[in-house]
Amino acid sequence: MKLHDLRPNPGAKKKRKRVGRGISAGQGKTAGRGTKGQNARSGGGKGIYFEGGQLPLARRLPYKRGFTNIRKVYYKPVNLDRLAEIDFGDVEVTPEVLAAIGFIKKPTDPVVILGDGDLDVALTVKAHRFSVTARQKIEAAGGKVEVLPLT
Repeated sequence: MKLHDLRPNPGAKKKRKRVGRGISAGQGKTAGRGTKGQNARSGGGKGIYFEGGQLPLARRLPYKRGFTNIRKVYYKPVNLDRLAEIDFGDVEVTPEVLAAIGFIKKPTDPVVILGDGDLDVALTVKAHRFSVTARQKIEAAGGKVEVLPLT
């Protein structure tokens, strides 16, 4: 097969209807618009917003308006009680280690450490965000907290 052999599928390309080109063409005189009225005129017809006086859909559903913030950061939460149940030894707790254990899916995900639960071992925890209680509990157990920059 060569480039000059390529053809669109039968019926894929349809010729446009040329209206208003005489009676014998089948779409002459009124050109399929009927006789008289708003929709028979050029530029006629209501806008897509108009619903015959009924309150338009866009105004009936005000809660659907607004926008989605494309720069919002979705943190993956990890609680202290999850960290307490694993023996890390002297290894730093980083997003890569958490992903290897299975606490988060990807090591590239931003991680927030939350203060639910108790910690009794000194850990060095590196994450993108810490809650105030998590920071206090880690430091009270003799550990260190390091905030990673968001990339």
